Amino acid sequence: MIDLYTAATPNGHKVSIALEELALPYSLKVLDLSKGEQKTPQYLAICPNGRIPAIVDRDADDFAVFESGACLVYLAEKTGQLLPTDAKGRSRVMQWLMFQMGGIGPMMGQANVFFRYFPEKIQPAIDRYQGESKRLFRVLDGQLKDHEYLAGDYSIADIANWAWVRTHRWSGVDVDDLPHLQRWLASIRARPAVQKGIESPPSPVRDNEESARQFSQAARSMVEMGQSTKTGG
Repeated sequence: MIDLYTAATPNGHKVSIALEELALPYSLKVLDLSKGEQKTPQYLAICPNGRIPAIVDRDADDFAVFESGACLVYLAEKTGQLLPTDAKGRSRVMQWLMFQMGGIGPMMGQANVFFRYFPEKIQPAIDRYQGESKRLFRVLDGQLKDHEYLAGDYSIADIANWAWVRTHRWSGVDVDDLPHLQRWLASIRARPAVQKGIESPPSPVRDNEESARQFSQAARSMVEMGQSTKTGG
């Protein structure tokens, strides 16, 4: 049994999607980030960085793993799935996983902060992070032009990148001119395990003006309190 400490964020959904894809039994432990539950001593003992997600493997002497990318690699290696074992195949997956961890996630996260959450609209910052997010989307689109998935077979690299890119509208970045990326987004969304994973827990409703305003206000409060809106790596 895996205990998954999480919230309804792209980083959290990366791990719940992987758990569903791997058919691993898990217990969902949702943290209320607005109340600082990720900063309690009990949780910091699991994740010293005070971010989500983190997992505890109850079948391996309560072994704890924090950082979403590390969680994905651990689960893939534990099951022998979603990550090749040969050196070159593994490296290809790790390259695209690191691409998400070092680029897609941070750039989209900052786009969210300045476009949606920050109390002042600082247009140069918005332009910077939306522009860099779009550049990274073009990189993905180029890779997907001649590949069904990012690194050969469907892998944790696809899960990690998809969980973020699917939220592109919230970051204010369109993908209308990226047909290969659109095809990949739709293909992965159609997977039953992915559909279950993004409901663990469900994303906040953001598809109307009032719900979007409420979600943004909650996130803005965290920014104003000095808490990072990037909830893990």
